[in-house]
Amino acid sequence: MRVEPLLPDAAPFAAAGSGDAGGFAKALDALGTMLGSAERAEDSFAYGGGTLQDAVYERARADVALSVATATAQRVAQSVQSILNMQI
Repeated sequence: MRVEPLLPDAAPFAAAGSGDAGGFAKALDALGTMLGSAERAEDSFAYGGGTLQDAVYERARADVALSVATATAQRVAQSVQSILNMQI
């Protein structure tokens, strides 16, 4: 009797930036861009170059994006904790 080696169904990740990890990095980059945009709009208003409406709008967009990211991170942490608490 001959025993065949087990092969994975899917190829492992070739690089750290591929798959879901790349999507996560892109989401963090987009969040950083939104926060930077809000800061630039506020600075522009403070120096007299922008409007209050633009500053408030950009800050609100950044706050919503940050809230969504925080809620997502909490849900993921809760899901991982539930998986780790499962009895096998």
